[in-house]
Amino acid sequence: MSDVASPRIAIIGAGVIGLSMAWRLAQRGARVTVFERDAAGQGASHAAAGMLAACAEVEPGEEHLFVLNRASQALWPEFAVELEHASGMAVDLRREGTLVVALNADDRARLQHHLEFQHQLGLSFDWLNAAEVKKREPHLTPGLVGALFSPQDHQVDNRKVAAALRIAAEHAGAVIHEHAPVDRIVIEHGRAVGVMVADNLHRADTVVLAAGAWSRAIEGLPAEARPPVRPVKGQMLSLRMDARSPLLRHVVWAPHVYLVPRHDGRLLVGATVEERGFDPHLTAGGQLTLLNAAWRALPGIEDLPLEESWVGFRPGSRDDAPILGTGPLEGLVYATGHHRNGILLTPITAQAIATLLLEGHGDPLVAPFGLDRFAPAVAAE
Repeated sequence: MSDVASPRIAIIGAGVIGLSMAWRLAQRGARVTVFERDAAGQGASHAAAGMLAACAEVEPGEEHLFVLNRASQALWPEFAVELEHASGMAVDLRREGTLVVALNADDRARLQHHLEFQHQLGLSFDWLNAAEVKKREPHLTPGLVGALFSPQDHQVDNRKVAAALRIAAEHAGAVIHEHAPVDRIVIEHGRAVGVMVADNLHRADTVVLAAGAWSRAIEGLPAEARPPVRPVKGQMLSLRMDARSPLLRHVVWAPHVYLVPRHDGRLLVGATVEERGFDPHLTAGGQLTLLNAAWRALPGIEDLPLEESWVGFRPGSRDDAPILGTGPLEGLVYATGHHRNGILLTPITAQAIATLLLEGHGDPLVAPFGLDRFAPAVAAE
């Protein structure tokens, strides 16, 4: 393949977004180099819960994002199979569905009001009474009054996905540099031409900015090309269930908490939402809030060992939707700002960016998520 047919692409960031793009691009013959400030897959991708909850999480005002989320959700089964085959690793896509539980009458009224909006979007949700919920999840609190069941919202083990994507990308020919922070994006004659790493210029035909919450901090960009992405801190924790007889099998959303059971017996409990910058500290208040909310829904957790607690930084844009595609600077493409939907949007982001870079046209589904929607505010900063 000639150099003309083999574009050089530098990707900044080796989370699931950066790694999935590297895999898809390398599969199609591009020469891909990925630069990661820490270890691959150890940022927000490691801290996430892996929920594929396009339906349960949709809110009024997010209709464009919902369409994108649903399209990516539909890609996940085939994406998971292909990724497992390419990497030789299981990624544990589970399809039990999601329960959104009401613990009292106020919760039920709120959920049933939200159900009307979800039905307007054509979603298939069932309202389960308390007895029906307990048949599915007998360890939930006896006092619950019902739940919405979302049969299309599933989960995947995000840490396994990140590890598998790295293997798949490298097998396809991508080169991944860990502990290699990008000092700046190099611009010549109004075009991004590569990245500077440890005083070495790595030239590229296209630079893809996929550095998550750190995307705005990459040096070298003019103000109008800097993506308005901020870190949204989230604390989480993990409890240890008996994998042979787990307390929970479905993903469960309860007031102020979600619970995500894994095949190996882990039970993830998340997550706080804090505008605290890159504050890495776990707090007593954050952990107490999560445990108390989880205990109200699933009292049996009080006997489970506490295995792990951690902090992650979601990449939030100004409207908490992703920033995808080209911008004002030639040679620079964005794939950042995914906020709470990074795992969910991995397949469609990789597909859309690979198509854009290798075929020269964008996916209409990602058109509403360009940087240009922030242009007046960005230019004013």
